[in-house]
Parts: sequence; C-alpha cells; structure tokens
Amino acid sequence: MGETTSQLRTIDQTILDTLWDFADPAASAERFQAAADDLAYDEEAREEIATQLARALGLMEQFDDAEAVLDAIAPSSPIVEARVALERGRLRVALGEPEVAVPLFTKAARRAASGRVTFLILDALHMLAISDVGHEEEWAEVGFAVLERAGQPRTRRWGVALHNNLGWYLHDGGRAQDALPHFERALEYARDVGTADQRFLGRWAVARCLRTLGRNDEALALQRSLAEKRPDDPYVAAEIQALTADPSTIEE
Repeated sequence: MGETTSQLRTIDQTILDTLWDFADPAASAERFQAAADDLAYDEEAREEIATQLARALGLMEQFDDAEAVLDAIAPSSPIVEARVALERGRLRVALGEPEVAVPLFTKAARRAASGRVTFLILDALHMLAISDVGHEEEWAEVGFAVLERAGQPRTRRWGVALHNNLGWYLHDGGRAQDALPHFERALEYARDVGTADQRFLGRWAVARCLRTLGRNDEALALQRSLAEKRPDDPYVAAEIQALTADPSTIEE
C-alpha cells in the first residue's frame, strides 16, 4: 500500500518503480500498458498505472497519445485525480508551458493531501518548486516541512530531489554559498534512502559547488574519488579538467 492513513486502495510506489526505466521510456510504456490491462490489479491500481503509461509516452514526446490516455481515465479516488493532474502538468512543462502546469501541480498537491498520500504530495511540491517561477524557494520550504513528517524510506527519498533542485536554483542564481548546504543535505538523503546514482550525482554536485566557491582542493579530491568509481564519466572528467587546467592565459 502507498503511504496513506485512509482506506483508499493504492498501488505500492515500489511496484511502479520496478516497471520504470527512465532511460528506456518505450520499454517502460510497454510494461505499463500490459499492467494497465492486467485485471489482477483493482480498478484504482490500473488507473494509477495508466497515468504512468501517459508519463512514459510524454517522455517519448508522444504528447497527443499521452493526453488521450489521461483523458480516458475517470478517476475513482483523490489519489488517481492527483496522479492525472501531475502527469498533465508534466506534459505542459515538456511542451514549454510551465505557467499552465502550475495550477495542475497545485491541484495534484491538494488532491494528494485529500487522499493522504505523502509521496504524491511531495511529487507535486517538487514539481511546483521547479515550475512556479519566482516561488521556487517557497515551494521547496513547504516540501521540507512535509518531508519532516514522512516515514517511509521511498517517500523520504524526495529529500534528494527537493534539496538538489533548490541547490541548483541558488547556485545558478549566483548564491553558491547558500546552495552548498542544500547539496550536502541532498547527499545525506541519498546516502540514507537514495540510489547509487543519486549518491554519485550528489557528491558531484557538492564538488561542483565547491569549485564555484573557490575551494578547489576539496572539489578536486571529490572529483578524483568519483573518477575512480566511474572513469569514463564525462562530467567528472570535465570538472577535473577545469580544476587542473593552467589558469595562465595572459599573453606576454
């Protein structure tokens, strides 16, 4: 069951995780289509699965097909309503219409709260924090407050995305000193409840921010330790190059 105190029946997020391969949305779509047609799942579960089929189609830029899948869903619960709103919002973001997505993500957060599913509340808040221009920090702070009440490890993993996204918002806005604690917090969540990729990327982000802050020795040590794990990673290689390049460019 999902993280909820209501009697509404939801599919476990970990089941959806097993069907997802974000690097291969086409294969993911095939699995979601098969699962959505599987009568071994109850109606609500199949509706939730169908929203993920729409998301996979969106990642393949088959936007009309994705919308059609969502249009065919007659939500049987607030949880399904939340997922439909989330995926409609993600489609609008992909189409370059974040201003249209914001009310959809807001609706998703409210319906997820009505269904008492913390995972979906945090998903909606994380999307608001990257889509609602001018309110990024506000939505992130709301997400942090919700995160404090989350108990399930899979739900707490949203701490990685929330802190990482805010970190990059601050870093790219010229506030690297403020960004570093969020990159470090994201790494803490990654070490606690995240994936191996999240731990790797978390360390890279900390090192990248350290370079911006002029703490190059610390940054280089981190990047070299990452290179030992993934010697062919182009982003690590680029950072090591930037940290070790001869700074003297003045012609005599």
